[in-house]
Amino acid sequence: MRRRLINSTLAVVLVVIAVFGVSLVLVETRTISNSAQESVESEARGLVSIVESRLTSGEPVNPGILAEQSGAKRYALIEIPGRRPIEIGERPTGGVIRGVAEGKRNERVTVEESRSSVTSEVGRSLMIIGGVALLAIIAAVLLAVRQANRLGSPLTDLAETAERLGSGDPRPRHKRYGVPELDRVADVLDASAERIARMLTAERRLAADASHQLRTPLTALSMRLEEITVTDDLQTVKEEASIALTQVERLTDVVQRLLTNSRDPRTGSAVAFDLDEVVKQQLEEWRPAYRSVGRAIVCSGKRGMRAVGTPGAVAQVLAALIENSLMHGGGTVALRTRATGNQAVVEVTDEGPGVPADLGARIFERTISGRNSTGIGLAVARDLAEADGGRLELLQQHPPVFALFLSRLQRSRTEDPEPTVR
Repeated sequence: MRRRLINSTLAVVLVVIAVFGVSLVLVETRTISNSAQESVESEARGLVSIVESRLTSGEPVNPGILAEQSGAKRYALIEIPGRRPIEIGERPTGGVIRGVAEGKRNERVTVEESRSSVTSEVGRSLMIIGGVALLAIIAAVLLAVRQANRLGSPLTDLAETAERLGSGDPRPRHKRYGVPELDRVADVLDASAERIARMLTAERRLAADASHQLRTPLTALSMRLEEITVTDDLQTVKEEASIALTQVERLTDVVQRLLTNSRDPRTGSAVAFDLDEVVKQQLEEWRPAYRSVGRAIVCSGKRGMRAVGTPGAVAQVLAALIENSLMHGGGTVALRTRATGNQAVVEVTDEGPGVPADLGARIFERTISGRNSTGIGLAVARDLAEADGGRLELLQQHPPVFALFLSRLQRSRTEDPEPTVR
């Protein structure tokens, strides 16, 4: 492209020089020739005037006096009737420019100048015109090179940016070039890079969330199946199989929830549900895991509350909190339900060391973990809670108290105002 731009610019400049240069040469040549012609004619008229004046006054007419008075530098031939011709200067050879003038007494003056002087003057003019044309060509080439670089370098950068996008590097360059058209292309590429980066981030986040969120129900399902394989009691098999089927349904709900959040993290499917059922489900799922490590999980508080939210999402939030206590806490894990205003609250606490002081509210940020875990579980739990209009907070660090706040329906007749332990 650089070569084409330079060649096209140079071609335009050469055409302009050819058109205007030739015209200028013709005009300049004619002007110099006319000027030389007028000069010799003017000198001839001057000599005639001098000759007439001297003849009228009876003064002598000779070459020396005429040359001195006229200041003639060209060859002149003065012809006076009845006298010998008078010559001033040396007669030029070759082509000449001739000027003739006649006086009232029939005297005739002929002034001649060699045409070579005119040719020399024309040559000097041509050299000046040629020099200007050469400077114009050089300036045009420099300007073309500069413009080619100004356009070529940005295009190369844009091509590299597009290649980087194609190779999976979505970092925007935010580089502009001062050319509106190229800047527009750069804007589009940067916007595309940002969209690709968001898409890749969303895909990675979906993969991480899926890995973390599916692990818990799969582990619980695996434990139920193990219970089935080691028992011969048909009633126990039926109970465990029923629980396993419930967990499969919840697993399906988890997958659907993850896919929904990957499209729009603020999309919820809130309904009114029995909070006791979700809490009971979590207790049944996690008791075997706690029993296997010699710990207990209990629940107390207000019963019969109906909350607004997505049951599967609420179950996932509670599962994340319970699993967090299992992995990082200690002693008995307690779930407590209570009502505050128009909200239903589920608190999860344990007897472990609690949340380190340097973490605090950052515990809900992704990749933030105090004990070499992924740092995803609490972040996902907070997103799930907020998707349906709830919120997840850390009320106390030592001992740790996490609270899930949900919108609560009006108190029903089945609500138990007294705290109970289950």
